[in-house]
Amino acid sequence: MAEYEADSILVLVELTPSGGLAGSAAGLLGAAAQVGTPVALVVTAAGAGAAAADAAGALGAANVVVAETADAGVLTQPEVDALIAAADAVHPDAVLISNSIAGRDVAGVFAARTRSGLAVDAVGVSRDAEGIVAHHSVYGGAYNVHSAVTWGAPVITVRQGSIDARAEARVPVVETLPVTVSGKPAASIVSFDEVLEASSRPELRGAAKVVSGGRGLGSAEKFVLVEQLADALGAAVGASRAAVDAGYIPQSHQVGQTGVSVTPQLYVALGISGAIQHRAGMQTAKTIVAINKDADAAIFEIADFGIVGDLFTVVPQLIAALDAKKV
Repeated sequence: MAEYEADSILVLVELTPSGGLAGSAAGLLGAAAQVGTPVALVVTAAGAGAAAADAAGALGAANVVVAETADAGVLTQPEVDALIAAADAVHPDAVLISNSIAGRDVAGVFAARTRSGLAVDAVGVSRDAEGIVAHHSVYGGAYNVHSAVTWGAPVITVRQGSIDARAEARVPVVETLPVTVSGKPAASIVSFDEVLEASSRPELRGAAKVVSGGRGLGSAEKFVLVEQLADALGAAVGASRAAVDAGYIPQSHQVGQTGVSVTPQLYVALGISGAIQHRAGMQTAKTIVAINKDADAAIFEIADFGIVGDLFTVVPQLIAALDAKKV
């Protein structure tokens, strides 16, 4: 049995269908390193944990706990069972999980089964004299609040892309952990068809740069201007709900309260008025640039840089300037 530091932070790292670490892993381990010693938990099929363990070490995990499961098609419960076993072994000061759809599910079930305090959608973590504190951006980014539990280790889901810190690479101590299967009721995947979409653009959730378009683009044909600027910047493509409802772009690109929440280094809003529902999903971006012909648009209230003008005149000039710098 491996020994763990007294300030250990247990991190559940999600895996991609191909077995690699999900994009959220770097931020989670970076957040853990800010407040303690990162311990990564990898839940994987038998014999497939070595590569994931090495990857977790490269992202800063001091220890990697590998939990092998034969129930790869069962949703949530294998991860919860593994988390319970890992928490019993590590005795962490906190448990960090991605605020993804799967992560929120695992966090809620784990917190209920262990009677732990749960803090969701954190954009940062810190440590004070009494333990780990979660930081949240709420009410559409209008307020920053903090939460902490009064007993035990908090379970914290962390918004992807919100943590800039990265931990130093390590050669981790790897331990394979036996897990007792709880047998709790769980949904399972009977079959699925994998669809691979080739794209040179980064995934919207967790992207460092995002260019979003709104109703001001006017049509799906003109929305291509958003894609052109995104390609010039190496950014992901987003949209407001108005643009999605108008059919300019699929709903998977929607940023906002009923879409994806993003915290990129750069967020460019083109023709977006800045309704509170949209701001709720992007207001925590580090730098916000807005281009809109309406000088009174609400988006300018939160923009770090704003251009009042016709985006069909401004954006082509911006793309030309970016292209010229690449030559």
